[in-house]
Amino acid sequence: MATIYHQLQSLLDEGLTVALATITETKGSVPREVGTKMIVHPYGRHVGTVGGGCGEADVIRTALDVLSDGQPRTVTVDLTEAISMESLGVCGGIMRVYIERWQPPGAPG
Repeated sequence: MATIYHQLQSLLDEGLTVALATITETKGSVPREVGTKMIVHPYGRHVGTVGGGCGEADVIRTALDVLSDGQPRTVTVDLTEAISMESLGVCGGIMRVYIERWQPPGAPG
């Protein structure tokens, strides 16, 4: 199985500029641990997961902004807020996710 780094290199070799999201801090109960990574590329697809659900959707949206302007960002994903009674799997913690743009060598940017 290819590691996230092999997959990142493969996307760069294809000439794609991608965003790499990394969980840098957690507090309380969260779905993934510090160091977990997810790749988001320009077509909205992603490789890996930082936990799914609304929190991951926020990370993906922010990653698309990072792809657009090249400015890294940190997203705080708050999983402590009350969600409708129909929601399952609410974790109850907070995690911080750092997102940076990676581009092939020589790409404009």
